[in-house]
Amino acid sequence: MDSSAPAGLPGLDQRIAGCRACPRLVAWREEVARTKRAAFADWTYWGRPVPGFGPPDARLLIVGLAPAAHGGNRTGRMFTGDRSGDVLYEALYAVGLASQPTSVSADDGLELYGVRVTSPVHCAPPANKPTPEERDTCRPWLVQELCLLRPTLRAVVVLGAFGWQAALPAFAAAGWTVPRPRPAFAHGAQVRLAAPDRHTALDLFGCFHVSQRNTFTGRLTPEMLREVLRRAARTAGLAVRN
Repeated sequence: MDSSAPAGLPGLDQRIAGCRACPRLVAWREEVARTKRAAFADWTYWGRPVPGFGPPDARLLIVGLAPAAHGGNRTGRMFTGDRSGDVLYEALYAVGLASQPTSVSADDGLELYGVRVTSPVHCAPPANKPTPEERDTCRPWLVQELCLLRPTLRAVVVLGAFGWQAALPAFAAAGWTVPRPRPAFAHGAQVRLAAPDRHTALDLFGCFHVSQRNTFTGRLTPEMLREVLRRAARTAGLAVRN
């Protein structure tokens, strides 16, 4: 490890951005960054793993799936520059957890209040589908992030079944006790993860993913998303708007 790298979450984010562990994902993210989408021809794509976004003392963590090829892989920030991010940040703003309802670039001034956003896979995967091996290879990054957040983290919202399945082993590796049998994903689910040491228990909330497939069909409505965010934020001790 580079001794000159910053400590804590900034150092972790820096190391994540330099990861090249999964050959298929490296090739795909860099190919997308070279060929681009016509609408973003003038952009210089990020084209690297996308680290988490939000304050280091977050009380609430939101876990997605992976960056979008022309969203986070282009902008370098989680859920930024794509329709899924539009839905998520508009909801966070509506309940009082974000400074603005839009997220278009890494330097647009967006701030999150007590919330951090991350994912179990940090590279954009082909067809938005990481392999189980890629998921498992990326898991240590999430474990490290959870360990760094442990002093303040009180609740987690996981978006979608893939994120739920990928995150449960990470919570266990970071020191929380995951019930057995493992709790199944469901929208609106709430599970308490006990902490056997001096740290506080963690409340885990399930929410349908903010994908276009879910939001365009009405499987996930803005109010459904806001309600889960409100419940999780209140559990975490954050003030929210109704």
